[in-house]
Amino acid sequence: MSAVDRQLEELHETITEAVPADISVTEVKYEGPELVVYTRDPKRFARNGDLIRDLASQLRKRITVRPDPAVLSRPDKAREAVMRVIPDEAGVTDLDFHEDTGEVVIEAEKPGLVIGRHGSTLREIAQEAGWTPEVVRTPPIESSTVSNVRNFLKQQREERRDILERVGRQIHREKMSDEEWVRITTLGCSREVGRAAFILSTPETRILVDAGDKPGSDDVPYLQVPEALGAGATNIDAVVLTHAHLDHSALVPLLFKYGYDGPIYTTEPTRDLMGLLTLDYLDVAAKEGRTPPYDSEMVREAINHTIPLEYGDVTDIAPDIKLTLHNAGHILGSSISHFHIGDGLYNVAFSGDIHYEDTRLFNGAVNDFPRVETLVLESTYGGRNDYQTDQADAEAHLKEVINETVEQDGKVLIPAFAVGRSQEIMLVLEEAMRKGEIPEMPIHLDGMIWEATAIHTTYPEYLRDDLRDRIFHDDKNPFLAEQFNQVDGGEDERQDIADGDPAIILSTSGMVTGGPIMSWLEHLGPDPKSTMVFVGYQAQGTLGRRIQSGWDEIPISSGGGRSERLSLEVDVETVDGFSGHADRQGLEDFVKTMNPRPEKILCVHGDERSTQELSSALYHKYDIRTFAPKNLETFRFV
Repeated sequence: MSAVDRQLEELHETITEAVPADISVTEVKYEGPELVVYTRDPKRFARNGDLIRDLASQLRKRITVRPDPAVLSRPDKAREAVMRVIPDEAGVTDLDFHEDTGEVVIEAEKPGLVIGRHGSTLREIAQEAGWTPEVVRTPPIESSTVSNVRNFLKQQREERRDILERVGRQIHREKMSDEEWVRITTLGCSREVGRAAFILSTPETRILVDAGDKPGSDDVPYLQVPEALGAGATNIDAVVLTHAHLDHSALVPLLFKYGYDGPIYTTEPTRDLMGLLTLDYLDVAAKEGRTPPYDSEMVREAINHTIPLEYGDVTDIAPDIKLTLHNAGHILGSSISHFHIGDGLYNVAFSGDIHYEDTRLFNGAVNDFPRVETLVLESTYGGRNDYQTDQADAEAHLKEVINETVEQDGKVLIPAFAVGRSQEIMLVLEEAMRKGEIPEMPIHLDGMIWEATAIHTTYPEYLRDDLRDRIFHDDKNPFLAEQFNQVDGGEDERQDIADGDPAIILSTSGMVTGGPIMSWLEHLGPDPKSTMVFVGYQAQGTLGRRIQSGWDEIPISSGGGRSERLSLEVDVETVDGFSGHADRQGLEDFVKTMNPRPEKILCVHGDERSTQELSSALYHKYDIRTFAPKNLETFRFV
């Protein structure tokens, strides 16, 4: 008998002794980080509301209780029982019964009414129906991504259970070493922006944090080194993804091409957005005649291996590592990843990308932790003079540019990241038109922006509090404003818009590295009455940075591998203040108010000047040991 089997046998005995005599425990197993308890008496379990919480506290594990398949009521009878309990106002749109696990997935417009206060309605559902309820939100805006992910995971339930059981056994295996040390190796995004990737290693475990591409470049992280894939994909125990932007997520599916078969830990919206963005990444590569590094099957593998976590949940991901995700304030589902290593041995936090102040979309980044000895901190705007415009001033500037352009009968073209900046700008424009601060006109959304917006409305609990409340009411949902138009008619529709009345166009890609923005440049680039407005960071080497720096002639693909030169007559403006990244002051404030303040900081994800200047400033201001590492450096902390 293996050590994990002995452990499960002991847990079975402990739980049996802890529950009342009239409640049976037929099986106990691990599924990922959770302990799953099967019982022939699910209704009795549900009547004792504190039982599961008491067990979780006693065993210090996340526990899910499921009915033994042998005692399940028929789905048709269970459906009646479930619907009797749930109030009509919840807006149930689907019930999906899974007899292999005894779970019923309830899709509703208002999941909070299905959950009830402190989970009271969920317990009543389990008590009346004898099935374990799981609740998901019906997207207010139909999302093909959310629908496809949910349907795919439904089809993969059996395989996914096998994955989770294997992961669970790996997490709870016996420790193999008595040594104690913690190391971080930088595989990318050191003294550069993009290709984020790190290895966090102990004698027991290797965790890969992020695996992204580099905008405007073919450079990829150093995944081939021995610390990563160089010793084989099984060398990595788990992947943690801070957020879905491609400079952090693009190469996660590549791991499965090389045989990785382990878990990916991230938030639920990041999982969905990763699917959306990586599939588009493959599509853009194919359209540009480049060979994609992996195929769509690898994206599906990544989704199938993802274990979603909620902010604040402390989760075992290895025998010696616990992970907690916290809001990073950057994009939907973005997280600061906090690792508690060993039995109080060491704590490391990876910031990912952060925004410290509240924005229209998100609450500001969390910087309050039980313990942190080392912080790996992004430095995108870490340079000495990298101070962004105040948000109110930025919005006023944008409205001024729009009004001036409309007065001369032009169009406003805004290259924007599909995830984050687009939704922020949409909120500004919707309010400005509602208040009469800019004229009412169509706002055309091209590329993935509408689909990304639909995903935002699926997960309002990750948005700023007041915005979340507005999305719960269809008549107040700002993303449903009639001015927004999804561009889905291709070149004909783009030509009609370019030839028509004043309008605002938001189009991907945000750094002008491909996608529909290239078509808009052909339509509007030669028009001196129109304005191109940059509202997000333009990385070095991207076409966006070059246009921003004054290029008035750019290469445009003419098909067949040939390119032509396009003269730009369009006015070019930059409106600072909409970035999803903290500026220099925000980064300093994040560290200054961090509780507790770390002993060491690695400044990464910024160009050489930004990382070095931020590192120097934090050292002198707060007497913290700081570093601006190069790629492939390794730091030992214990």
